[in-house]
Amino acid sequence: MTAAVELPVWLAIIMAAGCAWAVLMSIFLPSVRWVLRRRLNRAIESINSRLRIQIRPFQRTKRQVLLDRLCYDSEVLQAIEAHTAETGTPTDVVLGRVHGYANEIVPAFNALVYYRVGYWIARTVSRFVYRIRVSAADPDALAAVDPDATVVFVMNHRSNVDYLLVTYLAANQVTLSYAVGEWAAVLPLKQLIKALGGYFVRRNSNDPLYRKVLERYIHMSTKEGVCQAVYLEGGLSRDGHFAPPKLGFLDYMLRYFDADNERDIVFVPIGINYDHVLEDMNMIVWNDPNRRKGSLYHLKNLLRFLKNNLFSGSEGRFARNGYASVNFGIPVSAADFARSRGVAFHQLDKDQRFPEVSALANTLMDAIRHVMPILPVPLIATVFSSQPDIHLRSTEVVAAVDELIDRIIASGAAMKESEKPRSATIEHGLQMLTRRGMLIEQHDLYSLNPQAQGLARYYANSIAHWVER
Repeated sequence: MTAAVELPVWLAIIMAAGCAWAVLMSIFLPSVRWVLRRRLNRAIESINSRLRIQIRPFQRTKRQVLLDRLCYDSEVLQAIEAHTAETGTPTDVVLGRVHGYANEIVPAFNALVYYRVGYWIARTVSRFVYRIRVSAADPDALAAVDPDATVVFVMNHRSNVDYLLVTYLAANQVTLSYAVGEWAAVLPLKQLIKALGGYFVRRNSNDPLYRKVLERYIHMSTKEGVCQAVYLEGGLSRDGHFAPPKLGFLDYMLRYFDADNERDIVFVPIGINYDHVLEDMNMIVWNDPNRRKGSLYHLKNLLRFLKNNLFSGSEGRFARNGYASVNFGIPVSAADFARSRGVAFHQLDKDQRFPEVSALANTLMDAIRHVMPILPVPLIATVFSSQPDIHLRSTEVVAAVDELIDRIIASGAAMKESEKPRSATIEHGLQMLTRRGMLIEQHDLYSLNPQAQGLARYYANSIAHWVER
């Protein structure tokens, strides 16, 4: 028992390293995880105490559990069996594809990242670029939304800044989960978006297996009460007009919805508008590949934007970019909608369900149009694009805009008389459009630049639904 044992140095090093690894994995790391998990839970409890609609248990579930739950969902397994029988592909191979889809879709939500990093980015960028305006058509109706309901923000899509703007403005009420296009699935943006609760969507995928995995994830998160944000149009507006609503996401949410036995789904319409959409030039030439701007152009544009705004004061940035406005509409309850039409979504097949989903989508789009913000640049653009050859003095522009606002209010817009922009604000808009080259000014006489007619129509189209009545 007292005899010496000789070991080679290399073996002693390996054994020491193994012992250190065992101590690290069995004692140190579990202790660290316990401390971090405890601090995270305390942080979530603190955040929840400030939120009107709390972070759901579903969002706090380990991601691997959610992945397994999605991949082995009964309907997903049926889709795997059907695909295997149809194509002859081995089940293991198909299941591997499903795991890949699930890993792409399921977020890795982290409350601290959302409120310490995401909120800071959203707040800083939104306030750096624009002067923010926010209002609600019926604040009492918003305050009366059941905190236990699944709240879904349905919005028009004007700019990629929409994500930041709504996240910033809603952060003291709810934690939002966005569906994000494949354009953002690049490092390190992909990891950040997943940590913020976002999930990636292949917009034009015709793979039924992928669509089934996406459908079941949206159903799971909706049923568990996760607050979501959805662009009903499905993508950015290319011409400034509202696009027809896409029904896929709404159908996924409502396909198994039982108004009498499940938590309600409450849709909150949101209208978003800008005096300066940062991507406007690319939007108006989107359908022409020969004129569409490439990555180099966007990089130069970003550098130019930073150069013009980074070292200027708030007044200078306001003169360049103007207002960004968000209006919250009157909530629409899915349960109330179903009862009013005598519809039981969970009992309908696809051919019966889609007309009802379409009716709800049209109701929501009308609600978004109703609260679309009426801003100075769209108003001025409407005045000049309706009469491209007109020449007006600044006082005449102010009078024409004032008359246009009166017509819009009379048509039933959510804008109040007290919210009408002052003459100084309209003149600020004139200066901004002149600086951008959309208007030509000579001795206080303004006219539309012939080369900017498409851009002027793009901004005018955002409120055209009121003007064309």
